[in-house]
Amino acid sequence: MTNTDRTLRPLRYLAIAGPTAAGKTAAALAISREHAVEIISVDSALVYRGMDIGTAKPSADELAAVPHHLIDIRDPLQAYSAAEFVTDARALIADITARGKLPLLVGGTMLYFKALLEGLDPMPKADPATRAAIALEAAEQGWPALHAALADVDPITAKRLHPADSQRIGRALEVYRLSGQPLSSFHTSKLIATNIDKTWAGARNDINFETNAHLLISLEPQDRAWLHQRIALRFDAMLASGFMDEVRALRARGDLNADLPAMRCVGYRQAWQALDGLWPMHELSDKGICATRQLAKRQITWLRSMPERRVVACDAPDALAQVLALAREFESLTNKLQGHP
Repeated sequence: MTNTDRTLRPLRYLAIAGPTAAGKTAAALAISREHAVEIISVDSALVYRGMDIGTAKPSADELAAVPHHLIDIRDPLQAYSAAEFVTDARALIADITARGKLPLLVGGTMLYFKALLEGLDPMPKADPATRAAIALEAAEQGWPALHAALADVDPITAKRLHPADSQRIGRALEVYRLSGQPLSSFHTSKLIATNIDKTWAGARNDINFETNAHLLISLEPQDRAWLHQRIALRFDAMLASGFMDEVRALRARGDLNADLPAMRCVGYRQAWQALDGLWPMHELSDKGICATRQLAKRQITWLRSMPERRVVACDAPDALAQVLALAREFESLTNKLQGHP
């Protein structure tokens, strides 16, 4: 079987999505204790080696407890795209299924989830000249002005981007200038013929589990204050665990800079800026917590655009029990419909 054939096979998998600090790792490990699974990380930060504390990467014991994939697969100097994730994830899902295990996708990078679920239309590749022109405009006018310009041609993308998100604003403007189409038009909701996944929609009789099947469990808080408290506790725990030493070690390499995707990850960006003297070090905690809250808000907004998800209130006392019940029901039903005992 060729790699192409393998990656186009029907997919069956369980997925757990949610904002940062919602309890995804704990839920995944609980499922792994009841089912034969292998975990596929759906996280654009966990792909980077040497970025452990600030990404809340699973511990050595957690990684040893169940096989994990797509963690530590890139150097921070390298990029990793949503298209690459889809290719890697589809191949892994096929391999894990062939080993008689259930693929368990876990993470909070919603673009990766949507790319896997819905596909990504091809978009223009990076163009150095166009990027340089945009960077020059930003230096002269400021990124908020370019954000406003983006809102004129692509209001959908502009609405979900912070006015200071230079990397994403720049890419969205680049795509528009190269193609004449807004970036949002490439992130369509149509299902590509070779990437159609039947979803768990609640009405089981409408689902053909004999082809493709997935269950997307979404951990979402009823009370944002609950999530905000967990975010604050996590960030401060990272600082206490040596996060700044980790960032200093990355800076000491000499080949990394603040504009790389890896160094723009939430937490790392704020730490890098503090070390550059953009604000006093004692403000880092507040800056990092605020940025993480903004990330969580964006993640929840993405999730709400996925109607196929099954929501579990992650701040409910029985949240873990609900997740386990859904996982049991999903595996039992799909096994039965696919002729497995």
